[in-house]
Amino acid sequence: MKVTIHFILAAFLVFTQPRVEAEEVLIAVAANFIDASREIAPLFERVSGHTTRISYGSTGKLYSQIEHGAPFELFLAADTQRPIKAEEEGLAVSGTRFIYAKGKLVLWSVKPGLFNDAEGFLRQGDFDHLALANPKTAPYGLAAQQVMHQLGVLPSLTAKLVRGESIAQAFQFTATGNAELGFVALAQIKTWKGEAGTLWEIPAEYYSPIAQAAVLLKKGEANPAATAYLEFLKSDVAREVIERYGYGVE
Repeated sequence: MKVTIHFILAAFLVFTQPRVEAEEVLIAVAANFIDASREIAPLFERVSGHTTRISYGSTGKLYSQIEHGAPFELFLAADTQRPIKAEEEGLAVSGTRFIYAKGKLVLWSVKPGLFNDAEGFLRQGDFDHLALANPKTAPYGLAAQQVMHQLGVLPSLTAKLVRGESIAQAFQFTATGNAELGFVALAQIKTWKGEAGTLWEIPAEYYSPIAQAAVLLKKGEANPAATAYLEFLKSDVAREVIERYGYGVE
């Protein structure tokens, strides 16, 4: 029988070390991970006594803010490149980086039955707008661009592309119908409350793996809440939440 998150959390509460003085941790989180992080944060707060303050955005925009002195103490990116770059630039603590989730890209429309053969539908191009996150700042946008390149449709669809600043905005364009379909994260579909619409789970070989890395930033090195959150993110409690939102875990 599957162990419930409540049982795991209870065990975590019993066997974790005594709490240190409560602190607040400031976390920069990639937009695709909004819903999962909103569930993980109160679980962490209950276990640790610490509090969290979270800012969401595209990985590229968040990293730019970190470079310009934003007070973030943890960085949960939607790729591995920027956490690595943070280490190289002396903005992150070496040895703290790890993969907390593996993202999955889907093609989705709020309209039921919009397509049966997604690849053929993209090649035909019988639609006005296709949403995706900005490939320059959002790893899910880059993955979407790779899919279109793989299918040989990028040149013919360029004029139809609607680019959101983040995967959250790309999802908004699609969910509201402003774009007939869009490349979004599977995790976003998991929390969608509307009609199921039409979904294509894109084969993993069509795009580079979306390995999402977390890292402790130098501004959080002395904050016990920051190090505690990173450890909690590796726990069975957090991993159960992450998997439920459609991500892979290592």
